[in-house]
Amino acid sequence: MNHPIRQLIESRVSANRYDPNRQISDENIAALVDQATRAPSAYNFQNWKFIAVRTPEAKARLKALSYGQQKIADASVAFIVCGTLAAHEHLQRALQPSVEAGIMAQSMADGWVAQATRAHADDPSLQRDEAIRSASLAAMTLILAAEGMGWATGAMGGIDFAGVAREFALAADEVPVLVVTVGHPLPGNWPQKPRKPVHEVIAYV
Repeated sequence: MNHPIRQLIESRVSANRYDPNRQISDENIAALVDQATRAPSAYNFQNWKFIAVRTPEAKARLKALSYGQQKIADASVAFIVCGTLAAHEHLQRALQPSVEAGIMAQSMADGWVAQATRAHADDPSLQRDEAIRSASLAAMTLILAAEGMGWATGAMGGIDFAGVAREFALAADEVPVLVVTVGHPLPGNWPQKPRKPVHEVIAYV
């Protein structure tokens, strides 16, 4: 099997070296986020937010919260990928386009909202788990979209996320989950590191 998606997955690296002189347009940044929002989410919550850090001033602020990692400054854009809490409160609006498109009946949408509200309203841990799940799926989709457009990427967790929430004025229901750098690679990035053998990480039942 020689599928383009397989090629992207097998060739993707976590880039540390970017060309600081090459930028990505706001139009292409928006296109990346549009692709990222095609990721799955429970109930179709779409409980995510993307902050595109692209100006030198904003990058400097994020770099300081990333323990001085230079790739924040050199990448064309660094996305702060957030998950949002209390997603059930906004589910009716998220599902309405599907109702209007005839994909689902209004009664089904109403049922989903009721079910999600029962499950999530009084369970902060579930809300947070769902926010992290959704943001992570969206971040990986963004990474593959960027790779498919010819750019390099890097997912970063070594961040002062509490500081990010303060510095970038995140709302109380917005949880910063990870940062994804995107840009034009320079020579010298490591190749993809070998993975554990599949037999070590799979179980058949």
